[in-house]
Amino acid sequence: MTKAPLRFTLGKQSSLAPERWEDELKKVDGEEENNLSAEDIDPRVRLMYLANEGDLEGIKELLDSGIDVNFRDIDDRTALHIAACQGFTEVVRLLLENGAEVDPKDRWGSSPLGDAIHYKNHDVIKLLEKHGAEPLMAPMHVKNSREVPEYEIDPKELDFTDSVEISAKGTFQLASWSGIQVAVKKFGEEVFSDEDKVRAFRDELALLQQIRHPNVVQFLGAVTQSSPMMIVMEYLPKGDLRAFLDKKGPLKPTTALKFAMDIARGMNYLHENKPGPIIHRDLEPSNILRDDSGHLKVADFGVSKLLKFSKRVKEDRPLSCQDTACRYIAPEVFKNEEYDTKVDVFSFALILQEMIEGHPPFSAKQDTEVAKSYAEKERPPFGAPAKFYAHGLKELIQDCWNEKPTNRPTFKQIIPRLESIYKKFGHRRHWKVRPLRCFQNLESMWKKENSGLSARSRSSRSNSNC
Repeated sequence: MTKAPLRFTLGKQSSLAPERWEDELKKVDGEEENNLSAEDIDPRVRLMYLANEGDLEGIKELLDSGIDVNFRDIDDRTALHIAACQGFTEVVRLLLENGAEVDPKDRWGSSPLGDAIHYKNHDVIKLLEKHGAEPLMAPMHVKNSREVPEYEIDPKELDFTDSVEISAKGTFQLASWSGIQVAVKKFGEEVFSDEDKVRAFRDELALLQQIRHPNVVQFLGAVTQSSPMMIVMEYLPKGDLRAFLDKKGPLKPTTALKFAMDIARGMNYLHENKPGPIIHRDLEPSNILRDDSGHLKVADFGVSKLLKFSKRVKEDRPLSCQDTACRYIAPEVFKNEEYDTKVDVFSFALILQEMIEGHPPFSAKQDTEVAKSYAEKERPPFGAPAKFYAHGLKELIQDCWNEKPTNRPTFKQIIPRLESIYKKFGHRRHWKVRPLRCFQNLESMWKKENSGLSARSRSSRSNSNC
C-alpha cells in the first residue's frame, strides 16, 4: 500500500466528511478540470479517476501496469471508496478480485461499505458484505460492557426462519425468541448515516421503556449494539384493527364501544404519563392490535412525542400523505401548527365513527383531499341509522373532532362517557330478553303447580273410592 500527498477531489465524497469540506472540494474541482489533462494526472490518482468514471478497461490496464490497487490519497481514500460511492458494482468486483482491501478507513473513519450505505448503493453493499466487509458499528454502541442497556437482546437469539411481515405498513416482522413469537421492527443500515432516523430510534426506545399498560403493546427489548438495530415487541396473532374492520364491516354499537373503551384507556395512560404526556400522533386502525381475548392495544410509537419541557409541539417540517395516514391526522398537524395531546382525540373520533359506519372516513376521497377537507372544517358524514348513534354517542364523536383542540375532551373525560353510553345500549338490549325469560319462568311455575294439583286431585278420588 502506498500513500502520497495527492488528493482525489472529483465525484461523491466520503460519507463522513463534513459538508464544509465538500464545498471546498467543489471549488478545487473546477480549477483542476480547467488546468489538467488526463495525461497530467498521477497514474495512481488516475486509478481513482477511472473508478469514478466506471471505466473497467482503463482500470484493468492500470492494474496490469503495476499500479497499487490499494493506493491512498492524502485523505486515505482508495479507488474502492470511490467506486462504492458511485455505485459501480462491477468496478468494486474488479478491484476486490485484484487484491483491494475490503475495509480501508479514510481520514474521517468511513469505509467503502459505509459510503455504499450512505449513497444507498444496495448491490455494492451486498457485494462488500459477501467479501467480508465488517458491519458498521451501531450508533448506540458502547465500549464498556457495563453500559450495555438491560433491555439489550442478542440478535443471535432472534430466529427469522419463515419470517413474514405482520403489519399493514410492513414495519414489523415475525420472529421467534426464547420460545415465543415476537414482533420485530428492523432499522436498515441507511439509518446509520441519517441523524434524524438515529434520533427517532433513540426517542422511540426512550418512550417504550416507560410504557406498561394492558391496552398498550408490550416492549420486550432491543438490539442496539450491532447492525441492523431492532425493536422487539410482543406479538399479537389476531392482527390489527384495520384488517378486522375490512373483514367485518360495520360493528354493533356495543362492540364498537368496547373497542373504543380499550383504545381510550390505552391513550389515557399515555397522556397521563409522568414526567410528561406522550402524544401518539399516528393513531389509526393499523396501529391498534387485537390480543387473544379480543381486547385492543395501542401500538407503533415511531413518531410519538414526549412532552417534557412544553405542553405543545410542532413538526420539524410539513407532513405529506407519504409520511403518515392522512385520514386520521388532525388538521393542526397538517397546517404545521403547534399541537398537543388533542390530536390523538381527533384521530380517536374518526376511528370510533369508522367502526359504526363500516368504512374509513371520506372513503371516496383521495388521501390528499381528506387532509384538505379537515382543514376546511368538513367532517365525515353520519350515514348509519340514527339508533346506532343514540345515547350521546354522536355528540361525543362531534366533541372529539371539534375544530378547536381546546374544546375537545380529554381521554380522562371520554372514558366515563363511553361507559355510560355502553350501559344504556346494553340496558336496552337486556330488556328485550328479560320479558321473554320472565314469561318462561312463569310458564314453568304454572305447569309445576298444575302438575301438583292434578296429582292431589287423583289421590283424593282414589281415597273416596276406597
